[in-house]
Amino acid sequence: MDHPHATHLEHDSHHDMGSTNAMAVSATLHCLTGCAIGEVLGLMIGTALGLGNLATIAIAVALAFLFGYALSTLPLLRAGLGLGAALAVVLAADTLSIATMELVDNLVMAAIPGAMEAGLVNPVFWLSMMLALTVAFFAAWPVNRYLLARGKGHALTHGFHGAEPEGARRFIPDLATSALVATIVAFMLGGLVVSIADELESPSEVEAPSDTGGHAAGVR
Repeated sequence: MDHPHATHLEHDSHHDMGSTNAMAVSATLHCLTGCAIGEVLGLMIGTALGLGNLATIAIAVALAFLFGYALSTLPLLRAGLGLGAALAVVLAADTLSIATMELVDNLVMAAIPGAMEAGLVNPVFWLSMMLALTVAFFAAWPVNRYLLARGKGHALTHGFHGAEPEGARRFIPDLATSALVATIVAFMLGGLVVSIADELESPSEVEAPSDTGGHAAGVR
């Protein structure tokens, strides 16, 4: 017969594991949205300026870190921390997660033939980006879980979430992870739909053969 105290401890252990897993999912999705914003914006800038792959990737990675840190800093500023203190917490909490995502994301994009050269109005780009971000999520999740289980990573920021803002801090946006993820998914699906529509509407570059011995129709 199981001892009630042992059963209670086992229940608490399962509950803590489930809570840690859920927190790791939320933390990973939060980082992923910032990375996705930076990645897409960086690739748009690189494409618009006609930059090479290395320069474009460098811009995308820099913007991914920038937006990843920014999205994590806002709730801390809203909770009352100063900018310096908030950045110190975010750097300790998010750097390893974002670095893991960026490494995996760019490796996947580089491994898919034609993904980097496809351009923004091409289904190959959007499908490759979706695959790369999905793989990056599953690569970063265990990293965040490991950190959370040891009181590090996003565990450093959770104590500040939910605090009631005072004064002008009330105007700092409170961006829920679910809303950010929904926005990114909608944006990427929109890009995919637009690129597919462009592919379907593009006129064929193959001209029909002429019946006049090589002369264009309508010659005198």
